[in-house]
Amino acid sequence: MQTVNRIVPLRDAVAALRHEGKIALVPTMGALHEGHLTLVREARARAAHVVVSIFVNPRQFGANEDLDAYPRRLAADSALLAEAGVSLLWAPAASEVYPAGYATNISVSGVSEGLCGAERPGHFDGVATVVCKLFHQVLPDIALFGEKDWQQLAVIRRMARDLDLMRPHVTDIIGVPTVREADGLAMSSRNAYLTTAERAAAAVLPRAMKQAIAAIAQGRAVADALAELKAALVAGGFHTVDYAELCDADSLAPLSERGSGSARLIVAARIGKARLIDNMAA
Repeated sequence: MQTVNRIVPLRDAVAALRHEGKIALVPTMGALHEGHLTLVREARARAAHVVVSIFVNPRQFGANEDLDAYPRRLAADSALLAEAGVSLLWAPAASEVYPAGYATNISVSGVSEGLCGAERPGHFDGVATVVCKLFHQVLPDIALFGEKDWQQLAVIRRMARDLDLMRPHVTDIIGVPTVREADGLAMSSRNAYLTTAERAAAAVLPRAMKQAIAAIAQGRAVADALAELKAALVAGGFHTVDYAELCDADSLAPLSERGSGSARLIVAARIGKARLIDNMAA
């Protein structure tokens, strides 16, 4: 596996790989776990070469968020990626991605405004901006993202569609189903923030979500099912529920009742030092 951290060597390396077939990009912020490796394996099944980026993007962290504390394990991550068969690791410094005088921002209306967008102002501007830059830097044929960050995936697809990013276009931005621990908790780098007791308590999140989805399917009013979900999380050890919404799967518009279209139950809640997010088809 080749590792590069400057733009010009990146473009040279990608150009060499392109002669051998399709290129897949898996963008990450590092602190890799089985969820990331699942993306890599799916990418390898779909392309001749896999490029993984590791970049802790400062523009998607708010003033009081965990940028400095976010886990950074580049050496260990690099070893995992090499073993997984990744061809190229793109690991730039912040100054390479956002050089002196950088002044451009991408903002995606609609899908970015509720849920985490409301709780974390500017977060999805940072996500859209860095992913657009990654697409232009690597010029992949396809890109893969985990469905755990459902709103992020919706923002990226909308950004790619609206900006005519034909490589990859929205149809080549592939959502990979969430990878979960044995107790159902979605794998996340932020799970490392949890104490042993908090980690055990956090398993109430997927259980309560499944119960809410089942209740809605059986005719329970959406508002009542969501209220019961929030109460279950607080009773189970979460100290704050940022949101729990039944949403249209594409537009992310809140749904007051379960219609015939596709829907997702999307939740963000805080336990200990961690803010955990999850979503499920509903």
